Amino acid sequence: MESSSARTSENSLGDCGNTAQVQKGIYHERQTRHLCGLHALNNLFQGPEMFKKSELDDYCTTLTPRNWLNPHRSWIGWGNYDVNVIMYALQQKNCEAVWFDRRRDPHCLNLNAIFGFILNVPAQMSLGYYIPLPFQMRHWLALRRIDEKYYNLDSKLREPRCLGSEEEFIQFLGSQLQMEHELILVLSEEKDSTEKSEQRWLLPQFRD
Repeated sequence: MESSSARTSENSLGDCGNTAQVQKGIYHERQTRHLCGLHALNNLFQGPEMFKKSELDDYCTTLTPRNWLNPHRSWIGWGNYDVNVIMYALQQKNCEAVWFDRRRDPHCLNLNAIFGFILNVPAQMSLGYYIPLPFQMRHWLALRRIDEKYYNLDSKLREPRCLGSEEEFIQFLGSQLQMEHELILVLSEEKDSTEKSEQRWLLPQFRD
């Protein structure tokens, strides 16, 4: 598994400040095989081997007790984990996963209540680098706020990409949702039991 504490060039930082200060300590795993689900989880929780491939494979058989042709992963054992595995993994870290309705305006999100985000986007398959295949797979990537700025921690990127402030991040989410990408909100375990738990990810004025 490849990983890097990426160093971003000054030009790619936008308004994110000094290169060394912003990038110091940001953990970023790079893509290997079809293990984007594993990389997205480790990038989300910002640590090497927060999850291991063997653990995600075990989750597959926990969800459906068979190793051969398990529906939650690639039959050749290269990953390609489905949403059930991602959600089960999040539960192991005492986190709740909430599907966000892409028809909604992301300005309704209570960003302070959300630990991070996992985005699921289509990925064109190809033979080598040049011959596209007539089908698509899905790709998982993590988004997180780190030191008051939001970052795209996609394992296909050479390095973390700063998305900027809250408003810039909301605009980014809006553009992704317009492309019919799927968004999962990751909420950490509740500390304030008085808050309306099922909708704490929404700003108060948008709750039912």
